[in-house]
Amino acid sequence: MSRPEDTVPADLYYNDTESRKYTTSSRIQHIQTAMTRRALALLALPSPSLILDIGCGSGLSGALLSSLPAEEGGPHHWVGLDVSHAMLGVALERDAEGDLFLADAGQGVPFRPGAFDAAISISAVQWLCGVERAEESAAGRLARFFAGLYASLRRGARAVCQFYPRDRAQREMVTGAAVRAGFGAGLLIDDEGTKSEKTYLVLSVGGGDITGVIGGLEGEIEVEDQRRRARERGKVSGRQKAAMVKGSKAWILKKKDQAERKGMVVKPNSRYTGRKRRIKF
Repeated sequence: MSRPEDTVPADLYYNDTESRKYTTSSRIQHIQTAMTRRALALLALPSPSLILDIGCGSGLSGALLSSLPAEEGGPHHWVGLDVSHAMLGVALERDAEGDLFLADAGQGVPFRPGAFDAAISISAVQWLCGVERAEESAAGRLARFFAGLYASLRRGARAVCQFYPRDRAQREMVTGAAVRAGFGAGLLIDDEGTKSEKTYLVLSVGGGDITGVIGGLEGEIEVEDQRRRARERGKVSGRQKAAMVKGSKAWILKKKDQAERKGMVVKPNSRYTGRKRRIKF
């Protein structure tokens, strides 16, 4: 059975009908509240904070943020970002207490640096892996999102992204994009191997291993140390450097690899890549 996020963009899927159906479903409300509470536990905020809610939808998570009692560190102030006009319309009808912005997170996070104390995203990041235009790529959308998210958080802040990866490859693509943006990252999977499986990507601004940093989760977080592996892949010997003159095949392949890691659309390599053309008269 195909998933909606693999077939249609979020702003088209969540039209007026789907947005109201999603918001009024008691099952969805229960699941969304439980996942938001889990995300807040991972954030471990001791006092009221300014939180960015990426993919805020109709404000179900925001309602919990606004009503959290003082003994649990609340209530929090929040800013919501979503690509669906219909979802934000429902949020306005429900008198959501947060500030709402209509924007595609796959094009970046449009806030000044260090603006937020923390960030959450519930069931939204997998939608960023879908592309509508040929000049876009899932890697590019994820790179822009995580780079913008990293910049918008203050030093030492945390972010928790709950998402539903299609498979292991997509999960690694998401975590890899977060690590390349500079985050310290850990992956936590609840109810693994069941229909209720939920994946939480726990991020820390400033990088580094965050295993054991979050109370009560020691040993449960798998740290994705992809930056070290990327550095090892990028090491070249002196002989390779000497051969990498501008315009050579090695130089072209290196530039294409750098562009691809930045999320740019790059043409696939072929036997003609880097081949010099003969001069014809």
